[in-house]
Amino acid sequence: MKMLDLYPAGTRLELGSVTFTAEDIIRFAEKFDPQPFHVDAEAAKAYVFGALCASGWHTCANWMKSFIGFIGREMKRLNAEGIAPPMIGPSPGFAELQWLKPVYVGDTVTYFMTPLESRTVQGRNRYILNSALSEGVNQHGETVLRFKSNLIEFFPDEEQAQ
Repeated sequence: MKMLDLYPAGTRLELGSVTFTAEDIIRFAEKFDPQPFHVDAEAAKAYVFGALCASGWHTCANWMKSFIGFIGREMKRLNAEGIAPPMIGPSPGFAELQWLKPVYVGDTVTYFMTPLESRTVQGRNRYILNSALSEGVNQHGETVLRFKSNLIEFFPDEEQAQ
């Protein structure tokens, strides 16, 4: 079954939620984005955010973790219902990445994906490119992360991709 058949365009899918702790923020930032406002709570007070906050890349990584968890749960559900799940991945990229608000210690971000469109990739009838709006929303209902994502869907039977 195709992704867009399962999740029609405009359907907002809730992928999962993550609560950001100081330990997680610092651990991620020390490895991947060691700026003072991500690794030192005291130093962060002097920066524009005013407090320790998560790296934008950390918020993106948690979107991906939530997406993978969602897809895993959906594959199990579909298999249990006797429905062949879509074969997805990899992504050819994303666009328009926006970090709209800082994510602070204690914030819980709920991640979403809203399918937008699906098209057959020219010259490769066995592949479909799915586009979606991807978001993270904090516990106050504020969007903290937004980007347009793309995902390739593979069909072992060329006829299915038509």
